[in-house]
Amino acid sequence: MTTTIPSREDALELFRKYNKSDALYKHALSVEAVMRYIAEKLGEDVERWGLVGLVHDIDYEMYPDQHCHKSTEIFNEAGWPEELSRAVASHGWGICSDVEPQSLMEKYLFTIDELTGLVNTTALVRPSKSVLDMTPKSVKKKWKDKRFAAGVDRSIIEKGAAILGLEISEVIDLTIMGMRTVADEIGLRGEA
Repeated sequence: MTTTIPSREDALELFRKYNKSDALYKHALSVEAVMRYIAEKLGEDVERWGLVGLVHDIDYEMYPDQHCHKSTEIFNEAGWPEELSRAVASHGWGICSDVEPQSLMEKYLFTIDELTGLVNTTALVRPSKSVLDMTPKSVKKKWKDKRFAAGVDRSIIEKGAAILGLEISEVIDLTIMGMRTVADEIGLRGEA
């Protein structure tokens, strides 16, 4: 088993090989940024957490019916460590994977994946169109409207927060703060 993690450049190249969608790329950057932000706050391996966030949806565009399964094959062929492959598979727990998140990295990935979509959509309807002036309260207001960002499964976020022992507001705050670090790249600097 390889323990060396690939470089970010190699991970990005592998991601781009299987994904052409700009929206999926921005989502990958969002999840990567949030994972890096949380890892830094917790004193965890920022590179490892970031890579898992960046490539978590590697099989989503080309293999939607095999999401969280085809990724294992892709990572095995690329010689990636099993730990990273497992973490990616765990983000679909209960949806398209039976790999339960166990490590702290896996639990955070599971929790914030859907949440980045809700934060993104909330930012886009704000007057500023930005995450830079957003607070958890803004997202919580939109949370209650099930028609808003209807594709975001709030129960997954709630389940993940419970697994982590965190309040929803805490997870939202971490997600916003992480996404602020890549506001330009993901198109959420807005007019602020």
